[in-house]
Amino acid sequence: MTYTTQQLIDILEQEMRATWRGERILLSSNNQIINPVVAKAIDMQKVNKVFAYQDFRRQIHEYQREHQVSGIIWRVCKFGDKSIRFPELHNQLIAVPGDKEILMSAKESVLSFWHEMTHQMNYWLVIHRRRQITPDSLEELIQQAEWAEIDAAQTELYLGLCWGNPQEYQYQWAKPNSGCHRIIAAINEPSTIKV
Repeated sequence: MTYTTQQLIDILEQEMRATWRGERILLSSNNQIINPVVAKAIDMQKVNKVFAYQDFRRQIHEYQREHQVSGIIWRVCKFGDKSIRFPELHNQLIAVPGDKEILMSAKESVLSFWHEMTHQMNYWLVIHRRRQITPDSLEELIQQAEWAEIDAAQTELYLGLCWGNPQEYQYQWAKPNSGCHRIIAAINEPSTIKV
């Protein structure tokens, strides 16, 4: 029997709790830190926990690859009286072949929800700071994106227009091959929430 995505998530959560309770250690963590000054300056017990969990998670990723267990979970985003269910890559799992296509297949429904809920709102592109953009500029970004993700606060809706590798798109170093444009929709000015 192959473990499911949810079972792997549960196993990772159990392992993380056990690691932080000190029930798991990695005896070779001193070898993981190359700089001896840094190795002496940090709490090696905490480092042991981090490396023990990373080693375990790496084994889970190998299991995913070997058995083609998806890293996709389904999230629900509610805004006002409406909601949408859409896929996203779980932050502790990897994408296997076919996962990116699942993300891409939900793009139109995410965008349909976004347009329905934000048609009376203003848009801001978040780069290093917020910059207001026009609906036409937003449409250009939408055309460039491979998949979309969405999140909500009480009065604002957040859209991620993503491309590239689902494992790397959230990191600045991955650009331009992978990335995500973050858009805020708000009636007036967006809040100071970091997106």
